[in-house]
Amino acid sequence: MKRWKFMVIGLLVVLGATYLYYTEIKPVVIFGLRSDYAHAIPFQKVPDGLTSLKAESCGQCHREVYDEWKSSIHARAYEDPYFQAYWKKDKNVWVCLNCHSPLENQQPTLITDIPRGRVEKAVQEPNPHYDAEYQKESVTCAACHVRDGIIYGPFEDSAAPHPTQFDPNFRTAQLCYRCHNVVSGPAQFYRVGPCGTYAEYEGKFFMQERGFICQSCHMPEIDRPVATNSPIRRGRQHLWRGGHDPDMIKRAVAVEVKADPPSPKPGDRVAFTLTLINAGAGHKIPTGDPDRFFTVEFSVEDTLGHVLKEETSTMGRWIMWQPAIVELYDNRLLPLASREYLFAYQLPDKAEGLKVKTRVQYHIVTDTQHEMLQRRYGLTGNDPYRFVIYEREFPLTEHLKAALDANVQISVAGSSRHGSSCAVDTAGRG
Repeated sequence: MKRWKFMVIGLLVVLGATYLYYTEIKPVVIFGLRSDYAHAIPFQKVPDGLTSLKAESCGQCHREVYDEWKSSIHARAYEDPYFQAYWKKDKNVWVCLNCHSPLENQQPTLITDIPRGRVEKAVQEPNPHYDAEYQKESVTCAACHVRDGIIYGPFEDSAAPHPTQFDPNFRTAQLCYRCHNVVSGPAQFYRVGPCGTYAEYEGKFFMQERGFICQSCHMPEIDRPVATNSPIRRGRQHLWRGGHDPDMIKRAVAVEVKADPPSPKPGDRVAFTLTLINAGAGHKIPTGDPDRFFTVEFSVEDTLGHVLKEETSTMGRWIMWQPAIVELYDNRLLPLASREYLFAYQLPDKAEGLKVKTRVQYHIVTDTQHEMLQRRYGLTGNDPYRFVIYEREFPLTEHLKAALDANVQISVAGSSRHGSSCAVDTAGRG
């Protein structure tokens, strides 16, 4: 009888501990709270001289900036199909809006208290200033530029029909910190937070020697009038191209392929080395959402396209999500780092027409995740979720050396054509 009592007590203790773990310790989202993004940006009034906070109002004078913003992922951060599907998966929890539609003016509820830091226990009340249409503007102009009726920016001598003020943060990476440095929470053991690009930023070569900030690559400099009929001055394009843009990924990555022997004969064993280099990103690649990854693929095909041998390697983060979040492994590339991927094939005595295909792909999600988001969480749209960023074919004959040399020449030409200070552009060209 005593044994049964102990078993029942033990079971109750386990159940109680499990209940406390999930209700008081483990966050309901995959990140922890930090004070500056635990709340929306406070309500902002329309500055004198403007008719509205909406981006279209700003675009009346800042037309080129407005058109660039409209083309950006910032302008679609709320309506983005992936965000909407993942947000539905997270039961539309309010805290995600603090980066995807960050102004209090854009949110349906006001958060008055977050007891014990528990997102699900937040005290909410209807927001009388909520503008549903404005919410769809996502990371809109005012999210970065408007505070207390004043428009802040990077220039010290602005002359405008509205109040302006210089803010030195616009000339630093600090501007990106709030939303691109999401931190870990209790029972979350990431090496870097789940969306921790800011924390990954390399501070020696890119920052100190080259003087780069986030904006150097993601908001390229441009000489033009900042507003209609204003003088030409050096400003920045409001593009924010990044992890959803294939060309931006290609600019960050360099690829080199070598073979030994370089001029194989039938019966030889040919060893290929593909070197993948983070040549142009000041942070790890891939970065941002922890689901993102690269694959490096080799295959041997005959003249009919039959695959005789293939190998695939993955570069990314491996994370256990339950019952606690534990980052098991991270083999992403640091800035300026490289990694070699090896592939060998034994040529038969008759090897006519055989070729090796090399390919590097960038994936936003896996096929399984994509199907799950469509089936269970209403993912819409046909946006691609993987991109080929490098692809070449090499003959397994005495002509292999010439093909390898031509590939190097194409790569060099590709990098010199674009002349970007942010990247050695060798991927996906030719």
